[in-house]
Amino acid sequence: MDTLVRLQRRRPVPDAPRHLALPDGMTAPLGWDAVAVPDRLGPLVVPRLPRLGCVYTDGARWWWIVPSDSDYALPWPSPAHYAPGAVVTGSARLIHRPDGTVPYTPPIPLYLALCRVIGTAPDWSRAVSA
Repeated sequence: MDTLVRLQRRRPVPDAPRHLALPDGMTAPLGWDAVAVPDRLGPLVVPRLPRLGCVYTDGARWWWIVPSDSDYALPWPSPAHYAPGAVVTGSARLIHRPDGTVPYTPPIPLYLALCRVIGTAPDWSRAVSA
């Protein structure tokens, strides 16, 4: 009976939250979070970025690794999803690994590329109403 219990505990839980793992040899000195967009938008964002870090897909979304706290005072436009700690449900596979040892996509160019693709103005350029 104990053996059956241990085997059950080792079995992965589908859609359980887990962290996106960095590829071997990569370090994240600033910690890491993730930004996701629907799968259809991912290929439209990539050519607009000056530099590309680690990118993952889970079949429904594309995930970019960004430094921790890249959402500080920056509301990511919908339908983008910001995941602190790069915690995602399900599994994602790496589709782009940058040269070097750092996994980051620069967050401001990513934000601007997302705004452009989605067709929204960056938050800081919107009119403020009194």
